Amino acid sequence: MTTGQSASRLQGSRPSQRTLVIIPTFNERENLPLILDRLHRACPDVHVLVVDDSSPDGTGQLADQLAEADPDRVHVMHRVTKDGLGAAYLAGFAWGLGRRYTVLVEMDADGSHAPEQLHRLLDAVDAGADLVIGSRYVDGGAVRNWPWRRRALSKTANTYSRLLLGIDVHDVTAGYRAYRREVLETIDLDAVDSKGYCFQIDLTFRTVTNGFAVVEVPITFTERELGVSKMSGSNIREALVKVARWGIEGRLTRGRAVRADDLS
Repeated sequence: MTTGQSASRLQGSRPSQRTLVIIPTFNERENLPLILDRLHRACPDVHVLVVDDSSPDGTGQLADQLAEADPDRVHVMHRVTKDGLGAAYLAGFAWGLGRRYTVLVEMDADGSHAPEQLHRLLDAVDAGADLVIGSRYVDGGAVRNWPWRRRALSKTANTYSRLLLGIDVHDVTAGYRAYRREVLETIDLDAVDSKGYCFQIDLTFRTVTNGFAVVEVPITFTERELGVSKMSGSNIREALVKVARWGIEGRLTRGRAVRADDLS
């Protein structure tokens, strides 16, 4: 599935040759070494930025040790406050863009995003996509070990967002995704203030409305086995309110454009 027009293409090399995987962490000490090992077994050439929000369990210190053991591929950013997933990714994007990475990937630390499937996202970027979403809700996608209530919430959130925003993306809330740097350079990241999984909806909508090509590839999402989920009621409320506002604003903008065309 493709939406919009693709960005200008890099010539002479694959964009994925310089990929940064951004992994936000908060109390992921058990999971972090496991996900880094899996990632570098699956994709030995990618670099990683761990963005730790001052985890009380010592995740940040462990990340430093892992970076010292693999300084070329593993990097760490320490943030002093825990102010949401969106802020962590924005900080990671700024770090990666400043170091000329050409593809920036979002990946959870808990193993729900299989590193062994990262090649699907990177192959789609190399084939011309600007944003590639690892989707649970396209043919071939799947969810494992989720209770029915969580699955129903996810499906409802995606349908709600797709209908209100008028975008043809099946898994707009997905957190496993790869961006070409051109997308992040074009989007006004300073204007993004979404914090929870609403952040994913926000950036998808901005990507589409800026005319970039969005492609969904199937992935298998597996619920974490270690640690505690960071999903909260405030995340859900934020998404409900903001998506409704964006949908109304978008319709008003399109309506004004149609009236202007009629008058011209």
